[in-house]
Amino acid sequence: MISGYFITGSDTDVGKTWISCQLIDQLNACHASVKVRKPIESGCEHSPEGQLLPADGHRLFLANNSRESLDIITPYCFQAALAPDRAARLENQSITLEQLTQAVRNQLENNDKVLVEGAGGFYSPIAEATLNSDLALALNLDIIIVIPDRLGAINQALLTIHAVESLQLKIHAVILNQVEPKQPKSMDNFDDIQSRIKYPIYLCPYNGFLEHNIFCGQAIKNKPAL
Repeated sequence: MISGYFITGSDTDVGKTWISCQLIDQLNACHASVKVRKPIESGCEHSPEGQLLPADGHRLFLANNSRESLDIITPYCFQAALAPDRAARLENQSITLEQLTQAVRNQLENNDKVLVEGAGGFYSPIAEATLNSDLALALNLDIIIVIPDRLGAINQALLTIHAVESLQLKIHAVILNQVEPKQPKSMDNFDDIQSRIKYPIYLCPYNGFLEHNIFCGQAIKNKPAL
């Protein structure tokens, strides 16, 4: 058994990594030993030395004060900016659910809190015949859902919550992330979602930071160093 959180989104490009970096800082304020994992990443670019570099994995690496090597955080990297399973096939590789679960568990100790970032939405493919939901279920971690604060957010939030609940996984929090600088007049997704769910919901303003530590329940005085 491992202890920690699985970060998923209602879709791709919802700001999971931006939120995850903040959550790493929050976890470090509450727990002595924090590990981070993004076990697979596609859309990676080559370094000057010719190695594929996972941009999101690298941001998580820095957010956790470079405690572990990038190879441990993101062991599977692929170039094509496609779903990871298809990107792997283009490089004549096939990544399995078992490989991803082993990658997450690699070098974890009993007192560690692990934060795992998925790839795309909860039902997005992440490995051969494997969705993010399959990995979340295999790890059995508490779920944190990131929803983009735009038109359609209510539907996306409720659908993703229903999907997580159908697997009987515990939802720790829902985070509404303002991914666009301007909001439609009179739109208030925060209130509209909050009135329809039983889970804590938090708002992250555009290019801003969460105001409360969702693990310790404390107000945040200093911005995290992302």
